[in-house]
This record gives sequence, structure tokens and C-alpha cells, in this order.
Amino acid sequence: MKSDPVVAVVRLSGVISASGRGTLNDATLAPVIEKAFSRGKPAAVALQINSPGGSPVQSSLIGARIRRLASEKEVPVIAFVEDVAASGGYWLAAAADEIYADDSSVVGSIGVISASFGAHELLARQGIERRVYTAGKSKSMLDPFRPENPEDVERLKGLLEDIHTNFKDHVAARRKGKLPEDRDLFTGEVWLARRAQELGLIDGIGHLKPMMQDRFGEKVRFRAYGIKKPLLARFGAQLIDDTLQSVEERSAFAQYGL
Repeated sequence: MKSDPVVAVVRLSGVISASGRGTLNDATLAPVIEKAFSRGKPAAVALQINSPGGSPVQSSLIGARIRRLASEKEVPVIAFVEDVAASGGYWLAAAADEIYADDSSVVGSIGVISASFGAHELLARQGIERRVYTAGKSKSMLDPFRPENPEDVERLKGLLEDIHTNFKDHVAARRKGKLPEDRDLFTGEVWLARRAQELGLIDGIGHLKPMMQDRFGEKVRFRAYGIKKPLLARFGAQLIDDTLQSVEERSAFAQYGL
């Protein structure tokens, strides 16, 4: 008997980081994504994305894994943006063959940022002397406890520009033929979904379940995949760590007004 089509749903929600419990990273998501593509023969893999971004490397690794499996298994990938797909979150969305969002979803922020602090004046006022010894003149680059070095700043800007180029190349390749040639979309600016659609950053407005039912029929089944929290975490263990992580995540979302 012919079975009803199945859509594998992978939830990608949170900050993208190489470390931190509950964050999105390739090591944690690898078995989740592999299972979504490999269990049976899904009609499609749907990505539920709600992320303000984070690590460019982890974004790239996760996106590359999605594309590799989509090609190997010959399964289409469709992204559905919830509150936000910005920066690394948009990198993940661009790994899909199609991108859809809610009217009020925030999309974009195709840029790279590095933030730090300077505490050398505070140390000086307290009579504290910073002692650093290196082999290699650039080894202590951007030490927050020493005065800022213009050469270090220029070197950092060069690194950020290179990462930005990788981001732009990824978006340009994945959205080829859909982006306007007379508009710079790589400034770090964000847009709501309707405007993002006009600019070619997404393919339309729509929600996961009704769109998949329209495409695969009312009897389509959904199989959800996501990161499972450790057992102790579910019962409130490591409360302080969870609280700090929650504050950091809320801060990341807050920059987009969420």
C-alpha cells in the first residue's frame, strides 16, 4: 500500500555557537539532521528557523551538512522563518531551496560583527600593571587590558571583511537569480518579510503546515526532529548556567526588537 508522504521537520532555534548547552552547533545537530534526511524517504525536509545568528563557522558547517545531505538523498529543503533569521540564522535559511516567513518575521543582517571592551584605563586607576610576554608580535592582538593598537584594529577588520565575503558568496550562490543587481543587500540591514520578499531574500509569505499540506496533500504527515535537553536539565539542574545562557540569548534576540 502506498503510504502518505512525510515531511521531516528540523527545528533550529537559538543562538549559533560552538559551545554552550542548548545552542545550535554542528556537533549537536549532526545526528538530528542526518536522521531527518535518512529516516525513510521524506518528501521534503522543512527547517523551522528562529535564530539571531552567532558563529559564522558553525553556521557554515550546519548549512554545508544540510546541502550535502539534500544532494545525496535528493530531498528538497524548505525553510520557514519564525521570529527572526538574521546573520547566521539567515545563513541557515539560505541553505534551503526555498525560504518562507511570517509577515512580521525579521530577515537579513548579512554582515559580520566583533565586539569587545577596553579596561586598561580602569587598571591604571587602580594601580594594576598588566604584564604580557609573547613570541610573535601579533600574539596579544586586541588584548582588552592594554591600549588599543591601530595595527591590530586594521588586522581585525581584514578578518571580518574576509568572513563577510564568505557570507556574501554563500547568499549569492544560494539565491542566484533572485537578488537585485542594483541593490547592496550585504550591509547588515534587516527587513520584515514582505520587504525581504521584494528583495529576493525569501520566496514568499507562508507557514509550515498549511504550505506543506497544499504541496503534498492533506494527508501529509510531519515527523519532528530537534535537540533534546539532557535529563537533569529538564528537572532544573544547573539553574545558574541556564539562567546566564538565557540572558545572553535574550540579548541576542533583543537587538532585533524581539
